[in-house]
Amino acid sequence: MGNGLMKLLQQGRTQDHIADKSGLDNQEPGLLRKGYHQNIELRQLYRRQNLYMEDYDVHTLPNGIRIAHRQVLHTQIAHCGIMLDIGSRDEQSHQQGLAHFWEHMAFKGTARRKSYHIITKLETIGGELNAYTTKEKVCFHASVLSNHFEKATDLLADITFQSIFPEKQIERERGVILEEMAMYYDSPEDAIQDDFDELIYPNHPLGGNILGTPETVESFNREDLQRFIAENYDTHRIIFSSVSNLPFKQVVKIAEKYFSDVPAQHTDRKRRVPTDYVPRQARVERPITQAQCAIGRPAYGLTDPRRLPFFMLVNLLGGPGMNSRLNLNLREKNGLVYSIDASYTPYLDTGFLGIYFGTDLKKMDRAQTLIIKELKRLRDQPLTTLQLHQTKEQLIGQLAMAEESNNSFMLMMAKSLLDIDRVEALNDIFNDIKAVTSAQLQDLAQESFVEDQFSSLTFVPEKV
Repeated sequence: MGNGLMKLLQQGRTQDHIADKSGLDNQEPGLLRKGYHQNIELRQLYRRQNLYMEDYDVHTLPNGIRIAHRQVLHTQIAHCGIMLDIGSRDEQSHQQGLAHFWEHMAFKGTARRKSYHIITKLETIGGELNAYTTKEKVCFHASVLSNHFEKATDLLADITFQSIFPEKQIERERGVILEEMAMYYDSPEDAIQDDFDELIYPNHPLGGNILGTPETVESFNREDLQRFIAENYDTHRIIFSSVSNLPFKQVVKIAEKYFSDVPAQHTDRKRRVPTDYVPRQARVERPITQAQCAIGRPAYGLTDPRRLPFFMLVNLLGGPGMNSRLNLNLREKNGLVYSIDASYTPYLDTGFLGIYFGTDLKKMDRAQTLIIKELKRLRDQPLTTLQLHQTKEQLIGQLAMAEESNNSFMLMMAKSLLDIDRVEALNDIFNDIKAVTSAQLQDLAQESFVEDQFSSLTFVPEKV
């Protein structure tokens, strides 16, 4: 049905680089691309440890790299990763796709290992090695039995800090990425999300496709990779995160062995804040059967105090629950769509609200009219006491269930420390949710759900 928790988290691109089986809950790669980082965004919003365990430890090495660990005694699996505060928004126009290209090339050879030895090192002991790139982060991560934790740490340090980017491998991987781009282009429900980013953030890196363009990908060489890393690399903006049954002291000892020799480096990089948003509408013919539509606008950033109540409002409008207002109206009542989603993606200094659905072209106007009706209803009608209670309970339950994955917590912990320098306790988040009022939600709806401030992109079938 497409109405799982993954839909709540729809954003970002996850590169399922090594094995299709890797990633959150072993979902299919396509779902990973849409959902995996979203899951991290969700917890990053509300972050923090489990209801039964709110402990995590952080140690900072002299070079600035931080070691974050949470000990979970009942697991035999160790999840660990290196997250860098570098993403596609840090690219210049001629570099578009370079962060993602780096993610691929990290697996293609180091001073100590050839590509084959990198991709088989953990697989042969039953582990998984993976990576992903988003607008603001690059992450390399692994999952292994706890007794192999040091092997995973060694490998992650090697591919992150010692990659040599062999020229022959660059040429080969260039072709792989061009095929990846073609795959997503042929999937209109994916392609429209990438193209819609550009409509919302024109002439800004946040609007660029994480994969790049065929022209930029064709142009990249080793010097481009080395220059991009040197321009953006900052050891004080790197987290090594882990969750396992190992004690913190042991994790720190192993981390010091593999990260202490990394030279300290600092950058004064300033990210450009998107400004001067102007609503835009676009209609594009594509060789498709079903029309696809994206509707949205900029929203609140990660540090905005309105972020949590707005997330609650968007969850009510079109979150993963089958009882979302958009799903009840457009699917259950009128049979216009198979699925419809509303998602809120906060970045460090801005945010993004998007509504996505597909339908027969003849039904498109009717579907859009019903969406506008639901937006207006949230602006005009405050939630009743019962509706507000149910909205809160639903979000609290979704967040609690989302906390079950140790791998997701490991990734969330790293992102949260990079973005807000802390990992919030889940109980604190629950208390914040309970404190939200109906008036707050209506105020946000009146501020953000204004039709003439929405942009739209529609893919329609080519005329025969």
